[in-house]
Amino acid sequence: MEEMEMGTYSERQQNSMLTPITFPGALTEQIITKYIYELLQNECHLKRVTLPVDAIETEPKSFIFMSEDALVNPDKLLVLIHGNGVVRAGQWARRLIINEDLDSGTQIPYIKRAIEEGYGVIVLNPNENYIEVEKTKAQIQLSSDISDEPAEKRERKDKIQKETKKRRDFYEKYRNPQKEKETMQIYIRDNGSPEEHAIYVWDHFISQSAAENVFFVAHSYGGLAFVELMIQREAEVKNRVTAVALTDSVHNVWHQEVGKTIREWMRENCCNWVSSSEPLDTSVESMLPDCPRVSA
Repeated sequence: MEEMEMGTYSERQQNSMLTPITFPGALTEQIITKYIYELLQNECHLKRVTLPVDAIETEPKSFIFMSEDALVNPDKLLVLIHGNGVVRAGQWARRLIINEDLDSGTQIPYIKRAIEEGYGVIVLNPNENYIEVEKTKAQIQLSSDISDEPAEKRERKDKIQKETKKRRDFYEKYRNPQKEKETMQIYIRDNGSPEEHAIYVWDHFISQSAAENVFFVAHSYGGLAFVELMIQREAEVKNRVTAVALTDSVHNVWHQEVGKTIREWMRENCCNWVSSSEPLDTSVESMLPDCPRVSA
């Protein structure tokens, strides 16, 4: 387990709208994620909703967070989508949570302000795509047996692989004593990627909401997931979504083969705030014919 030396928050953070905390020296992804989930439920009063909606007890599951009025608020609904990587629901950037503060690195200030201004809120969890389970001996043996090589060559290779694996397992155990077993990933039904997750939440929650106006804030890969949602549900999205705030979005209208009608809609209804040394909201040049880009 990697250890990270952490100090207390700075004086600027003492004035944060969130209570500053001092994390322990051995700070893990699980600790941060669990703490943010607790804040979403206890401070933001969001409820945790299981996905898939018809999941049986034995299958892998994910979840999102929603305000109590998310589906019944008749006026407006805010949907938040974070980027790719280790971040989970309620987080923008793990590095900012650790090195700056919770206001900078989490979605909590967005959620609190949205609720104060009368929005329903849905927080997506697009990186919660699978669970890891320990492989059985039969699965491990099967994976090693599948080969068309001659027996002698395979035996020689197996011997080398076993020696390599023995050394690797020793160092892995030294580096991470908790991970001693071989594991496999089982993907969550209809939520096996950020794009699938966004479409699933749209179909089962956002499109079923009563809100007249739906708004998105999507960061980094979340912007790509939103554009994919538009490609797959163009008419519905155009009918329901009022505006989209993208932040350093990595979408690409050429690679994603975005049609002309979607590009035109994005120019009118989306804005991408990007990293820039220019003053806030200064127009930033773009090679892509989609939405305006301005300095963040």
